[in-house]
Amino acid sequence: QVQLVESGGGLVQAGGSLRLSCVASGQTFSSYATGWFRQDPGKEREFVAAISWNGGSTTYADSAKGRFTISRDNAKNTVYLQMNSLKPEDTAVYYCAAARQLRSRWYAYDYWGQGTQVTVSS
Repeated sequence: QVQLVESGGGLVQAGGSLRLSCVASGQTFSSYATGWFRQDPGKEREFVAAISWNGGSTTYADSAKGRFTISRDNAKNTVYLQMNSLKPEDTAVYYCAAARQLRSRWYAYDYWGQGTQVTVSS
């Protein structure tokens, strides 16, 4: 079992930055790939970024490339999402999730956090 708790969301102006954190409990977290997804009410859950269990591989949605950076610190059981140059269309609830392999499809993930709200004002 892996339990995930996100934090770091908030209200920020367009062009600003936020860093999201996902803290995991469970001794096997370091063996899981971790992804960030987002969802706005009325819209489908959208892949943002993912990182392999050891941080050696990352993948990003086109909307995140060049602006967002995913990283992890297995010693702290934490995965981060640094978001720069934020846009109003980045507004959503952001979720972290854990999967056995690096994937961009939400249904490949076994464990999910409760989400953290990110709101970007114009």
